[in-house]
Amino acid sequence: MKKMSVLKHLALGAGLCLAAAIASAATSPPDFTGVWTNGPPAPGAGAPRARGAPQPPLPMLPQAKARVDAYQSLVAESGASPGGSCLGTGMPGSMTGSGGYPMEIIQRPDQITIIYEAHGELRHVYFGDRNAKQEDRVPGRDGYSSGHWEGDTLVVETDNLADQVDQRYAHSENATIVERYHLNGIDDKGRRILTAEMTMTDPAFYSEPVKFTKNWAQVPNGRLLPYECAEEIWSERLSELAKKAGVKLP
Repeated sequence: MKKMSVLKHLALGAGLCLAAAIASAATSPPDFTGVWTNGPPAPGAGAPRARGAPQPPLPMLPQAKARVDAYQSLVAESGASPGGSCLGTGMPGSMTGSGGYPMEIIQRPDQITIIYEAHGELRHVYFGDRNAKQEDRVPGRDGYSSGHWEGDTLVVETDNLADQVDQRYAHSENATIVERYHLNGIDDKGRRILTAEMTMTDPAFYSEPVKFTKNWAQVPNGRLLPYECAEEIWSERLSELAKKAGVKLP
């Protein structure tokens, strides 16, 4: 009888562990960890835009357009750009433009790290208690990002952005960006597809929220390559010093 009782308890314990494991699997969010590159065009995006073709217009307010036009006039002749000075694009351009250069996602329960190969641009998405208080958040080109899960969808909210007129999606420092990431099936090459739906709200720049949808495809066993823009600038600087001094670089 005692043996049967022990067996019953073991069976009951095993059943509870199995049920807990199933429940945990059912509630655990998907894992986006990996390297991602350009995927198939998002629905409604149409054919890829030809290089050099004009961008479709944004619902930009006149005063904001005047600021962007003034910036474009300033840099038009020289072709100067933030990237030319090893400065990352900033949000949302760092996200919308990634893919030609891939991005890597490293996921853990309290934090997701996103690394864009271009310029080595880095974003941290914090969850729950890992978030800094609002007064401790430092503004920047990529802002401050906090995340939460809605079922299998990762929702990332970004604020504390720096005022920017030097990217496609120009915005003021009061802009807010919401990204919604979810896995979207498998492509014909057997790669997982990750879709992001972005909404940027900025009444100082736009008459309505700006929306954008992007697909990535996962790179099997992918790795990011170094992007040492600063190394080239330093080499050029050394060459200038050597030329001025009339010596050859060692």
